[in-house]
Amino acid sequence: MNSRRDFLQKVSLGIGVTALAGLPATAAAPSVPLVRAEKQLRVAIMGLGGYANIVADAMQKCTMATLVGVVSGTPSKIDTWKKKYNIPDKNTYNYETVSELKNNPDIDIVYVTTPNSLHHKHVLQIAATGKHVICEKPVADNAKQTREMIAACEKAGVKFYIGYRLHFEPHTRELIRMRESGELGKIMHVNNYMGFKSGDPTQWRLKKALAGGGAMMDVGVYALNGARYCTGEEPIWVTAQETKTDPIKFKEVDETITFQLGFPSGVIANCGTTYNFNNFERLYVIGEKGFVELSPAFGYGPIKGRTNAGPMNMPPHVPHQTLQMDGLADIILNNKPDPHITGQEGLKDMIVVDAVYESIRKGGQKIFINKA
Repeated sequence: MNSRRDFLQKVSLGIGVTALAGLPATAAAPSVPLVRAEKQLRVAIMGLGGYANIVADAMQKCTMATLVGVVSGTPSKIDTWKKKYNIPDKNTYNYETVSELKNNPDIDIVYVTTPNSLHHKHVLQIAATGKHVICEKPVADNAKQTREMIAACEKAGVKFYIGYRLHFEPHTRELIRMRESGELGKIMHVNNYMGFKSGDPTQWRLKKALAGGGAMMDVGVYALNGARYCTGEEPIWVTAQETKTDPIKFKEVDETITFQLGFPSGVIANCGTTYNFNNFERLYVIGEKGFVELSPAFGYGPIKGRTNAGPMNMPPHVPHQTLQMDGLADIILNNKPDPHITGQEGLKDMIVVDAVYESIRKGGQKIFINKA
């Protein structure tokens, strides 16, 4: 597999119909015409790489969110996207003209999908234009940058969200419902991991200046975020260990990390992430009354799950990005509840990521998490 995108695309199969409690019905069966809502969230995408293409394709099935603009430093990509998605010239920008977004009333929000270490710069730029922002995860290189991004958006009076697509995914939402309702009883243990074998050694994800870090930043955040929604708590300490079997390929970034999170209730979550092998994707939460296992748990789907009562029978698979973007539109346009996808949610993850790296630097020492 050449990249994270290739890996996740291989597990992204099928298109179907769904209607989630508290969220709009966001996709129609192939034989049913797509009916768009009267109110639309008008979206521009910044950074037209692999993931941007996945988001754009999924948005063609949205009923409440519409792709209307692009920001890219590559003119040929802009030309391709204009033709493919019928984007007008007036809604296209490069990185030098992005400030002109402030004069465009036809764009409501910009989705930043540039490499990780550019998120901080680009979110600040978008906030300054007065447009709402959604930023792909990981939100930034560290918690300090994240706080600056949140402050900039607050100062500009714009909304700031993170691309936590799984917070709109049916199996994940059902897990959270079961935990919140008490069906699982007191949570006793969590075991989460996410990783894959990284291919092309020249890709940007292996360059610290663009990626900020390696497997932990890219996909370890899934296991971390999952531990938080499995418990409904914030970790108070972390220990972490790194294994590096290919010091040449992974010279600049981490290869494989295991980490343990301690929660106020006494629960310990055992987590892991890697860039060096496949078949490493699972979420498992055990309570006094039952359990939930998702495997696959974090990829683009279909997600598969089971509980102590048997298989989780969810609606047919819909692209997660379709659910995410329609769900985000419902939040912004109709004031629907936020399922924990704001910049503050991203900050909570980055505080722990910082502690993971600190523990590794200190030889696996227990790091007590300072949320200040």
